[in-house]
Amino acid sequence: MKVIILYHPRSEHARIVEDFARDFTKQHDRKIELISLESRDGAATASLYDITIYPSIIALSDDGQILKIWQGSSMPLMSEVSYYTR
Repeated sequence: MKVIILYHPRSEHARIVEDFARDFTKQHDRKIELISLESRDGAATASLYDITIYPSIIALSDDGQILKIWQGSSMPLMSEVSYYTR
């Protein structure tokens, strides 16, 4: 399983997202992949999973299926996210 965050790096939510990812790595010793929506990969990922609200935290299974999505500027608890990074 893995967790990714789709976000706009030049938005008002960028700092919240980047702080969340940094703090998550410090507390749980696991990484969350940050993907810019301004990149081709980010735009393609958003389109693939039909994501229209940003930032979006997406937990994916090893075969790419969505397990859980959190959308909007309200970040979930880190303990919720850590379940999907095992």
